[in-house]
This record gives sequence, structure tokens and C-alpha cells, in this order.
Amino acid sequence: MIEHKTAGYRLFQTFNYLFFASIGVCCLVPFLIVLGSSFESESVLRDQGFSLIPSQFTTFSYETVFRLNAITQSFLVSAAVTVIGTLAALFVTGLLAYPLAQREMKFRGAILGYVLVTMLFSGGLVPWYILITKYLHLKDTLWVLILPYLVNPFNMFVLKSFFETLPREIIESARIDGASHMRIFRSIVIPLSAPGLATIALFYALSYWNDWWLSLNFIESDRLVPVQLLLKKMISNLTFISSQVDTSQFIQVPSNGVQMATTIISIGPIILVYPYVQRYFVKGLTIGSVKG
Repeated sequence: MIEHKTAGYRLFQTFNYLFFASIGVCCLVPFLIVLGSSFESESVLRDQGFSLIPSQFTTFSYETVFRLNAITQSFLVSAAVTVIGTLAALFVTGLLAYPLAQREMKFRGAILGYVLVTMLFSGGLVPWYILITKYLHLKDTLWVLILPYLVNPFNMFVLKSFFETLPREIIESARIDGASHMRIFRSIVIPLSAPGLATIALFYALSYWNDWWLSLNFIESDRLVPVQLLLKKMISNLTFISSQVDTSQFIQVPSNGVQMATTIISIGPIILVYPYVQRYFVKGLTIGSVKG
């Protein structure tokens, strides 16, 4: 009977490995196609479509992207916004989530309801624009790319749920010893919450790095344009030129290749960062989802 169960368990495990490996391949192949197509010549992309392995290897699409004089400045802007924004958002979100995780806090339910309402309703684009430009005077500043995303209600609820799973005995012991809430948060809660904080940090980093909407609405200075908006403008311009002008006899406009190259360039930093937080990612989500 034991041998039968063992054989069945091994068969089940083999099926699981094959099933999830096939899902992984299905997720990986489109990325490899984008990567291969970014090194393909524009004429092949136009005539034969995208391919996994480039038949005419060329770096012309990447050269076109990096030929922009503003690309370095845009990368620095995006990197600064992502690093500063992620750290600031983690700090503010943690300061909001930690007290709301304490069930003895006064007006806890009312504050949670207020935060929940912001997930469901907004004041509208026009009032928001007036608030940012006329009252806060954040237009054409680096802070306009950081402050609007400083607290995400969903991330706050995930982090609050994670804080609620921490051992209450440790926090109560620290309170008996005379530690303040800020000391407990800094010395106990933060070190114990590395998985949850890493998960939320990845969410915030993705939001800041991929955002182009804020800069489209509030940034006019060329020195503050993030890389996502710069690449978006470049793709739009190349697509317009290739659709309006017949350049087949003169020069190849790499509209398709540039789209593939910009995709790789834009997600490259996230791919480099993700392996460092991946070990915390699943643990942070599963533990934080136990309680609501």
C-alpha cells in the first residue's frame, strides 16, 4: 500500500513539474520572441513578421534608441523616481499599515473605511489636475512623479495583513519593557517583515518605473522626462513617419524593431532587480493573505 502511494505521489509530482514547466515555457517564449525580434532587420519584420531567432542580426533598433541625446537623462530621472519613490512609499505605507494592524487603535474602522473608499472612488481627472498644479504647485518638478503614488491602498492592505501575522507576544513584551511604538516599528516590525516589505517594494518599483501618465500630464521640461514617456514619444513619431512616408527606397524606419527594443530596454532593470527579491515575493503574498 505504501509503495502504491509512493508511486502515485511520484507520478503526481512528475505531472506537476511538467505542467508548470509548460506554463513557464508559454510565458518565456513571447519574451524570447520580443528579444529576438529586437535584433531583426526592419525589412524582415515587415515582410515575415516576428521571429524567435533573427535571420538578419542587427543592432540598428538599439542604436536608434540610444542615439537620442536625452536617453541618458531620462534613465537617470526614472531611476531616481523609482528609488526615491519606492523607499518613501514603503516608509509612508508602513507607517499607515502598522497602526491599522493594531486592533486596539481608536477609530481604526473609520480610517480603514476611508482608505477603502479611495480604492473605489476618485475625485476625477480635472479636480486632481487643479490640485496638483494650482494648489500644490508640483508641476514640472520631480515630486509630481513621486507623491501621487506614495500610498497605494491595495499595497497598504496587503502590508497591514502581513503585520497582523507577526507574533503578538514579541510586540507586547517590547511594550512592557517600555519601548515606544516607533521603536517597536523600527527595531522589531521592520526586521521581521522583510518578505512583506520586499513584495510591496516590488509593486511600488514596478509602478514608478513603468509610469508615463504622470509625466505626460505634468511634465513639460525635457530634463524631467522619464524614460517610459521618452520611448513612447519616439515610437509614436517613428510609427507616424513609417505610415505617412514611403521610405522603402531610401531608408528603413525601424518602427517595429524599435518597439521590440524599447520593450527590452524598459523591462531590463526590473528583470535585474527581481531575482534579488524573488525569494521574498511568494512568501510575502501568501503570509499577508492569511488575514484580511
